[in-house]
Amino acid sequence: MPYAGEIHYRGSVSSRGYDPLILIHGAGGSYLYWPPEIRRLAGGGVLAIDLPGHGDSAGEGKESIEAYAHALLDLMEILEIDQAMLAGHSMGSAVAQRMSLDYPERVRALILIGAGAKLRVNPQLFELCSREETYPAAVTQVVKMAFSQQADSKLVALAVRRMAAMPPSVLLGDFKACDAFDMQDQVGEIEQPTLIICGEEDQMTPVLFSQYLEEKIRGSRLELIPDAGHMVMLEKPEIVARLVADFLDEVASERR
Repeated sequence: MPYAGEIHYRGSVSSRGYDPLILIHGAGGSYLYWPPEIRRLAGGGVLAIDLPGHGDSAGEGKESIEAYAHALLDLMEILEIDQAMLAGHSMGSAVAQRMSLDYPERVRALILIGAGAKLRVNPQLFELCSREETYPAAVTQVVKMAFSQQADSKLVALAVRRMAAMPPSVLLGDFKACDAFDMQDQVGEIEQPTLIICGEEDQMTPVLFSQYLEEKIRGSRLELIPDAGHMVMLEKPEIVARLVADFLDEVASERR
């Protein structure tokens, strides 16, 4: 399995016509939260990463978005990626937004999925994640809110198993990072081309959050996906993959 420092990744930096696309998962997730339809997009390099402490990555999970952004920058340095497209889901979208402002020269474009300029966490989840015996209840609550009513039951069950395998301390740290994240006063400074995607039934980052991003980020575009929740890329992989591919082509065309 390939590693760059402490980060495990899948994919290649090789590309045809545009900068590599780096996929950043959300809280308690791994690279597997990106479906094959997106991980294997034709036409350019795609890297799906496990953030530190997640999936097959080494090290420990972080407790701030800034720390995760710094870890991503380290990966780019090791792999000699001068500039990349960043696609972030949920907490990953916060990392992508932070990168776009802290290291703007390293970010060519943004794809923000299930995103917000602020990501507050239900206080009950902190309590449930703080004890081994109540951790399963936290996982159940998170996954229940993450999918729409129309989601395939097997898909939901798989998400429960994957998150349950994550150490409680990692998910707790992720929630701390999300809860402290607030870029409402800065998000309007983002200048990179930005695509925003949201499931119409998203309970965790409701459509209103994405509409706020579209309003504040100049030139951004919002795509709403019917019959999908917070895990829109898993519920509607073909639709999201098509939107991402079209956006990458647009950005590449603008550069040429």
